[in-house]
Amino acid sequence: MTREEQDVFLSKEYFEAIRYMDNAKDFLRKAEKDGALYTDEKYIRVACATAYSGVLLALDAWFVLKEIPKPSKNQRKSIEYYMSNIAKIDKKMASFMHIAYDILHLDGYYDGIKGVKAIESGFDAAYEIIEKIKPENPVEIKESRADSLKRMFDKLQILIAVIFVR
Repeated sequence: MTREEQDVFLSKEYFEAIRYMDNAKDFLRKAEKDGALYTDEKYIRVACATAYSGVLLALDAWFVLKEIPKPSKNQRKSIEYYMSNIAKIDKKMASFMHIAYDILHLDGYYDGIKGVKAIESGFDAAYEIIEKIKPENPVEIKESRADSLKRMFDKLQILIAVIFVR
């Protein structure tokens, strides 16, 4: 992959991951704070799941750059897949992934943890991971009609998830 191709690829993946994080922050605002706790568990869960999805998107892009193979078609990517591959390359990033996984995926999404500081630390770890794929020379990505439709479909899926999550 040439440097220009890499910048185009990273720009697209980076801005998509940031878009996930922006959506996650919007959901957290809907959860509303009451002192040191968020009040609406449904929005907390959706926010954490969305932020974690942004992390996985960024990691998948990083793995492409590092030429890390995807699992076979018969297997899903697991936390073990991510952690073992990250740990081989960058111990600090493995620590951030551990935090993001524990707080955003397990505590936030599955358990509905309400602590503002805990969730903020999960978001901080997510941003640390996403920054790893920030392109040196960002390229403006023009959204195609198909991408626009995909974005609208994604928003619809998030809306449906918000309605049906506990």
